[in-house]
Amino acid sequence: MSDSEKGIEIPSFFICPISLEIMKDPVTLSTGITYDRESIEKWLCNKKNVTCPLTKQTLTDIELTPNHTLRRLIQSWCTINASSGIERFPTPRLPVSKSQILKLLEDSKSPHLRMKRLKRLKMIVLESVMNKRSVEAVGAADYLAYIVSNPSSNVTSSSEVDEAISILFHLRLSQTGLKALLGKNGEFVEALTHVMQRTANDESRAYSVSLLKSMMGVVEPVQVMSLKPHFFIEVTRILVKQISPKATKAALKLLIGVCPWGRNRIKIVEAGAVPVLVDTLLDCNEKRIVEMVLMLLHQLCLCADGRAELLKHGAGLAVVSKKIFRVSPEASERAVRILHSVAKFSGNSSVIQEMLQLGVVGKLCFLLQVDYCGSKTSEKAREILKMHAGAWKNSSCIPDNLVSSYPS
Repeated sequence: MSDSEKGIEIPSFFICPISLEIMKDPVTLSTGITYDRESIEKWLCNKKNVTCPLTKQTLTDIELTPNHTLRRLIQSWCTINASSGIERFPTPRLPVSKSQILKLLEDSKSPHLRMKRLKRLKMIVLESVMNKRSVEAVGAADYLAYIVSNPSSNVTSSSEVDEAISILFHLRLSQTGLKALLGKNGEFVEALTHVMQRTANDESRAYSVSLLKSMMGVVEPVQVMSLKPHFFIEVTRILVKQISPKATKAALKLLIGVCPWGRNRIKIVEAGAVPVLVDTLLDCNEKRIVEMVLMLLHQLCLCADGRAELLKHGAGLAVVSKKIFRVSPEASERAVRILHSVAKFSGNSSVIQEMLQLGVVGKLCFLLQVDYCGSKTSEKAREILKMHAGAWKNSSCIPDNLVSSYPS
């Protein structure tokens, strides 16, 4: 039962203008308007707003000042109305201020205090979204990046590097923060690549690949085209190790994102990604991962080396064709596109015969009978069948009920 339903009149200045509920922790913006802390934090952080909800003024400072007077009034009112079932709100714990964060960063420059202060900083970051914003605003990411980028320093331990990467991951940096972290020449990409290469900590590998995936969303094209071969080798190792579904998805998104640029397709193939992706399809049943693997394989099969690696794998064609109708329309579409690239550019006699024996041709004929993937995918299937009609159309390997679907 709400307070209004109990017949208790609530003073209007106790009500938060956003949530229209009684405030538990009133805080005041630089515009002079008071809101409940939880409500205004959601407004500022989750919705990425930079204005005061009531005045619509742009906020140059998002510092939230506790309104102690109003909080004491609300608590007193709750105490007075306790007999009506109103519970007194506990005194909230004050959030960490920017000056406290700066002091923490300064202390962490001392080698014997660093690990302890980093752990405290991580706790602060994990407490709230506003804390994340405050930590980013004071430039903590630059200091953490320095720790990660200088692991060979005699005052930096591997555990401190792991802790710094963990904090950077949990900060969920803004686009501006990610661009600053990246550096003009992508130095931090190289630093994270080295971390993945050296660390024995799988969690750090997972955090590193997630950070890389986020940074690739703001990177300049020239930096994407200049990624080095060992970058692709280390990301592929994430897929091999199968640290976690989240790490696998981050690695796949990262490779899909950089695949179209420059010679990156070749670099990914040379890193050994194709057999790893095929093995992933053999072992994994998670829908989203399968869709992403097929999406990446399709990109890689647009180059000759990628198709050659797929055909070299004993289960390559079989596992791709098996995913048609088994996962989702999106997965089926990608699988057909892969088969289309193989049939069009690598369709020698042995490959054509293998596709027939594996039942690929029959599956493509069936695809033309049902409306499963849409007209574009059906057209791709039709093109494949027409390409090699001379070898396939009258084959006894095609079931009788599907022969009629073979395009003329």
